[in-house]
Amino acid sequence: MELIGQGMEGAVYDLGDGTVRKVWFDRRPEDVLPLKAFLDELPELPFRTPRIREIGVGENGLAVSVEDKLTGVPLREAGLPEEQALDAFVLVVEALRSTRPGPAATAMTVINEPFWKQSWGESLAVLVGRRAAASKVHLERDVPGFPRLLDQVVEGLSSLPDLALSVVHGDICPPNVLMDGARVAAVLDWGFLSTAGDNTFEASLAAGFFDMYGPEARRLDELLLGRFEELGHDRERMRLYRQAYAIITATIYDENAGDGHYVWCVNQLTK
Repeated sequence: MELIGQGMEGAVYDLGDGTVRKVWFDRRPEDVLPLKAFLDELPELPFRTPRIREIGVGENGLAVSVEDKLTGVPLREAGLPEEQALDAFVLVVEALRSTRPGPAATAMTVINEPFWKQSWGESLAVLVGRRAAASKVHLERDVPGFPRLLDQVVEGLSSLPDLALSVVHGDICPPNVLMDGARVAAVLDWGFLSTAGDNTFEASLAAGFFDMYGPEARRLDELLLGRFEELGHDRERMRLYRQAYAIITATIYDENAGDGHYVWCVNQLTK
């Protein structure tokens, strides 16, 4: 077996027969079952998505799964002109906009925590409040007027009307979009923020994820936000969702707020 990738959740090995073996770092077999159900429930899309074929147990009691191997070149490495790369991002988000989630989507955890309540807005508001408490000491230090901003974000989310729900991936970023030339071949890495929700949430995050840290990050973010606005996504709701995401994930990778992601989140809350 050849190791072909490793992330926060596990290591992935190529089995050489069109499938891969994923050794999960902190999930037991029963923890992976909801993700399998979610992936099985995904409708046909203009790109491939993962499918979990088997779930077993390793020597340490943690999950080992066998999944279809998805092929392609990560978007950042595909050598596409900027316009074509942006087109690929927009295509993925808009393809998900047309989906309708099933029961497995609302059963998903978000950042490994129970998520769905009575509505999308309420669910997101509760998660924001819970994660704000976990990051409070850092965000109150680095975001002027954070308590008031938090109240505004929670109120804004709680006041959202009933919205058409789509399947949300939650992490549309260049490493997760595989290309075959100028065609989107596959979208990887579902599960961390995947659920049923408002596609404008997906658009807001994707615009920010296209280039988070580069010198062109702000320009590309604004360019994509503008394109999504032209497609009917509300600019103020995209801003609300970006603030919600920043609060939710500020210290998700480093509880001591010492990484670049935390800095990015603070920038989203102070601009």
